[in-house]
Amino acid sequence: MLELITASTTVSPSERPAATLDDVAREGARRMIESALRVEVAEYLARHHPERDDQGHALVVRNGQARPRPITVGAGTVTIAAPRVNDRRVVGGRRQRCTSAILPPYLRRSPNVASLLPLLYLRGLSTGDFREALPVLLGAKAAGLSPSAITRLTQAWTAEHTAFRSRDLADRDYIYLWADGVHFTIRLEDERLCALVLVGVRPDGTKELVALEDGYRESTESWLTVLRDLKRRGMRAPVLAIGDGALGFWAAVREVWPETAEQRCWVHRIANVLDKLPKGLQPRAKRALHAMMYAESRAACEREIARFVGEYGAKYPKAVASLTTDQARLLTVFDYPAEHWKHLRSTNPIESTFATVRLRQRVTKGAGSRTAGLTMAFKLLEAAAAHWRRLDAPELVPLVRAGVRFVDGVRVEREAQDRKRRAA
Repeated sequence: MLELITASTTVSPSERPAATLDDVAREGARRMIESALRVEVAEYLARHHPERDDQGHALVVRNGQARPRPITVGAGTVTIAAPRVNDRRVVGGRRQRCTSAILPPYLRRSPNVASLLPLLYLRGLSTGDFREALPVLLGAKAAGLSPSAITRLTQAWTAEHTAFRSRDLADRDYIYLWADGVHFTIRLEDERLCALVLVGVRPDGTKELVALEDGYRESTESWLTVLRDLKRRGMRAPVLAIGDGALGFWAAVREVWPETAEQRCWVHRIANVLDKLPKGLQPRAKRALHAMMYAESRAACEREIARFVGEYGAKYPKAVASLTTDQARLLTVFDYPAEHWKHLRSTNPIESTFATVRLRQRVTKGAGSRTAGLTMAFKLLEAAAAHWRRLDAPELVPLVRAGVRFVDGVRVEREAQDRKRRAA
């Protein structure tokens, strides 16, 4: 057991108070904060020391200490008595005051601790569990943190999502656009929520959440409502859209942005094909399907598809039909930079992010309402977006928007295009 010594006087070991490691950490945090506050005040006094009134008295002086208040930091809750300053200067008719950047007025917890609640909640901790978890994490006197804070947070999140849905998009440009419909349970309703999600790629290669709306079974009308609203708010047509075989989205895209190219998701397609084969054949078939997915050229991919059709077509026509449906749109990726292929082959940016939504759903058995479900999904996506990687070779993204042609992932130079055009 560690021993915490708070005085310089000699005390026998039996009289010293026993302290845990957390006690030591909190005491150290308290001393460091108070020391930093004293340094901050000393710098403020030194900066304004030359300023005097008519009698030559200093206008900025120390004024004792403020009333001690509990502050929750990462080490737990500590009690701080901040030094006070009497600032009698008047500038522009307004009385000046010394405001600490380290410990602003009314602050009860550090910003990092304030973000702890939404993080724990979104990752699956129910509001009832906070009563047990918070004292363990931050001490029994965790200031300003309680289950009731979650209610206030969710209300603020709903307002943020509402503002997100109405923001102007005239200044945004998305070159690539991933689309998917993610279903999860609503605890107090019979029908599941279908969240229609769009994630786009900006000209600098960064990924950004474009839309998150409530849809009805990924129907064409639901997607049309979303895409028309985006266009109304100024969104430009993306160059390429990536999604699974859900017909509702593609029908909507062709109506709203007919110039946008289409790329089917390879991961969804492979899963559909394997589902129509016996389990004993699936490992071998999966290797063949991956050979198509990772082919180095369109011709090589087409050869792998033809080989698969020849091997499985006679006995498993449904599997072959599932693979060859919209085959041309499955191979669109070869018309874009090879450095981007791994990003464009699937809707993984959406699928992987929504794993956290499903985690929370398993803990809480679903959101209580559709609005709460969408709000939760919005905050999870917002948190995940901070860690999204840029596309490889982001410098090629503006070339895609400019209409530069790529064949099998390689840029076709203008001179070569001109020669072919003249020869034709």
